[in-house]
Amino acid sequence: MTLKSGRKLAVVGALSILAISSLALHAAAADGDLAPPRTAHDERYKADILLVIAHPDDETGDVATYLSRSIFDEHRKVAVVCITRGDAGGNSVGGTRQAALGAQREIEARQALAFLGIKNVWFLDAHDTPEQDVLSSLEHWDHGSVLGQVVRLVRMTQPAVVITWLPNAVAGENHADHQAASVVATEAFDLAGDPTAFPEQVADVQKDLRINAEGLRPWQPQKLYYYTDAFDASGYWLSTPVPSSPFRKNFLDGAGPMYAATDVSGSRHLSYARLSAEETSFYLTQDGGVGQKALESGSFKDFEYPMRFIFGKSLVGGTMTGDIFEGVTAVEIPFSRAPGFRADIARNKPVDLGGPWGFYREFWKAHGVEHIAKLLPVPEMRCKAGANVHIPMVLRNEGTVDQEFRLHAELPDDWSDRTRNQTYRVPAGGSYSLEAIIEVPQSESSGWKEVTWNAESNRKQIGSVKVHLLVMRAEAQ
Repeated sequence: MTLKSGRKLAVVGALSILAISSLALHAAAADGDLAPPRTAHDERYKADILLVIAHPDDETGDVATYLSRSIFDEHRKVAVVCITRGDAGGNSVGGTRQAALGAQREIEARQALAFLGIKNVWFLDAHDTPEQDVLSSLEHWDHGSVLGQVVRLVRMTQPAVVITWLPNAVAGENHADHQAASVVATEAFDLAGDPTAFPEQVADVQKDLRINAEGLRPWQPQKLYYYTDAFDASGYWLSTPVPSSPFRKNFLDGAGPMYAATDVSGSRHLSYARLSAEETSFYLTQDGGVGQKALESGSFKDFEYPMRFIFGKSLVGGTMTGDIFEGVTAVEIPFSRAPGFRADIARNKPVDLGGPWGFYREFWKAHGVEHIAKLLPVPEMRCKAGANVHIPMVLRNEGTVDQEFRLHAELPDDWSDRTRNQTYRVPAGGSYSLEAIIEVPQSESSGWKEVTWNAESNRKQIGSVKVHLLVMRAEAQ
């Protein structure tokens, strides 16, 4: 045998071995040794928009006009998370209350949202908290538990856009649950893409290893928008005209995109206001009668207010007042970490508002939505003539020795300061939380008033804080 022929035999032998190995691999795959492809996301739950609200009917009115446009004419998929069932609300058509009412309101919401074509709706188990302090709602809800549930649903629905209530105290209905829903939704926006946040949700399912994981994927939404029930927004719920603030313009002007309710749906050949009225009419325990009346009369003026959004944040560019889907991409975007809390002693004031206002100051910074603070530079709230107004405040001593602070309130004529104490000893480097109490006279007319508190130490003014109060007489409530 020649050397050349020996090489040929070696090559043929090697090729034979490769062929046999290839056949063996195919045989092994046929026998099931090759792992199956990873399960893809369940497209039945994929949404373009995830709406996070507090109660059944929170989407009625102005929001429903936008949802009608988005679903019927822009062909967006919308999913809804309702954190409570509204079990503490009133009932316009029956005697049921509490859990029974919550069960009824859930059915009303499912029917109303189905009218808009929304089928993916989740109701969480938090209780309706009829207060105005966001911290109270977060406490009653079990904040961490609710947050985990909303993060799960963001990961399940994989929305490009999250829409929720405004995280701020406003002069309007100002429901604490509305604010709490916005806090949780904002947090979920910033956490759902982080694999270390609620990691059990995104751990791979491995049955053979008995790991009880959920098998979801981290998901980063692209844009966040807010809406509000402030008097500035207007809507069918505003039965009595409210005087405009003399201290500022409408804070919604230029804050985000606006959509006309009087536009006509190209697919339904009805105005979005009319569609909104019909969606509202399902909520008979609440304000559904307003929608029914509009349908019967053919007058939809109560639903013709424009939908005015407040821009929250965008991770894909776009302008503040541009369309909600401006810049949105079909490509999944990477996780973007929020700034997070950073203590900044230099920004602390000797006297400032506490409670929800103090929380929001830090919350906005931590979540990269600090521009929300500019909407209402002077905090404001509604109060009743003849009522006592309770304002949480905090005094801070950044010095190295103990100090005495004295508070003095500048009030409108005939108003009274009912705060228990006027002088407070604040330790060096410490703070003192208190509650200022202002009595509004029964004779006070409806309108806006300004209240100022001045803080003094060693007979020198060291700081001040203001609040604008919208006084409403009983007949105007």
